[in-house]
This record gives sequence, structure tokens and C-alpha cells, in this order.
Amino acid sequence: MRLILLGPPGAGKGTQAQRLVEKHGIPQLSTGDMLRAAVANGTEVGKRAKAVMDAGELVSDDIVNAIVAERIDQPDCADGFILDGYPRTLAQADAVEAMLAKRNLKLDVAIELVVDDKALVGRIVKRAEDAKAAGQPVRKDDNPEVFDERLREYYKKTAPLIGYYYAKGLLKGVDGMADIDAVTRQIDTLLDQKALAAQ
Repeated sequence: MRLILLGPPGAGKGTQAQRLVEKHGIPQLSTGDMLRAAVANGTEVGKRAKAVMDAGELVSDDIVNAIVAERIDQPDCADGFILDGYPRTLAQADAVEAMLAKRNLKLDVAIELVVDDKALVGRIVKRAEDAKAAGQPVRKDDNPEVFDERLREYYKKTAPLIGYYYAKGLLKGVDGMADIDAVTRQIDTLLDQKALAAQ
């Protein structure tokens, strides 16, 4: 099972991805983690990424795409994977399709966590308050101004993927404003239906 989780920052993609990892035993592929691993392992593409990052520049799509391609060839991805935070743009979505097609694979589903932006701001403010109350560090992103900037970036660059996957018949939406367990149940139901349809 190969799937993508879509939704703005704070929608709960990371939480749901972790639950899918536990239930289905497939890895969650986060570009940040993959970049760090490629650099740490000194792979060819990791060296290219390190040079760019050391220069204080943003890693190009070409490098990110190459790192993802390298990662999905690893044995733990044989039964599938969850893409988290990638693709972020239409160009990256095309790259994913090409790298999968080259391996005779395809994406099974793109799940959108449908949320209310105003409620999301409330959610991150509460998350920051809860962290403070528990004596834990507050995430840098859990600041309404930083969050607002990330939200604008999401709508500018990543939201077009919703239409992209809808046009391909791969998009499925779940109510991301429901409580965490309810969102998990919706995703499980969706994946069960996909599995049945594929039989």
C-alpha cells in the first residue's frame, strides 16, 4: 500500500502516519528524515545534499526526488510506504509518478485531512499551552504568526495537489476536525474499502 497524506500544517498528518506505520508495518517517509539519513550515510545524493545545505541553500527538487527514489528502493518499502510532507508541489507530484512508473508501481490513494483553518489556529495555540503546562518545549511552529505563514505557503504550493489527485481518481477525504481516534477509523475504513476493491 502506497499512500500520501495531504492537509495543511496542524491537520494531524504526522499523528495519523504514525498510527498507519504501527498498523500496517510500512514506513513513513518524511523528506527531513530521508535527507538527514542520506547525508549521514554519505550516499552519492546525500553528499550533494550536504554541499547545498552547508552552503545554507535550500535543497533542490532534483536532490529531494533522488533521495526519495533511493529510499523507496530499500527493502522496508517493498510492501508500501506513507509519504509525509512530500510531494509538496505539482512538479514533485509528477516526479513521484515517474519514479513509481519506472518501478512498475503506482500510488494507491491520496488521503486529504479536511480541516477548518480557523479551528486549526485554535488547535496549535492549545498544543502550545498544553506543552507549556506539561513543562515541555513549545514547537517553533506552534506560534500563530509562524503558523499563518506556513498556512499561506501550503495554499500557494501544496493545495493544488488536491485537484491533481482528484483528477487522477486517487483523492479521498476524511474529516480532519474529528477527534484523533475517529480520524484513524475513517482512514482505516477507507483503506479497507480500497483493499476490497483491489481484490
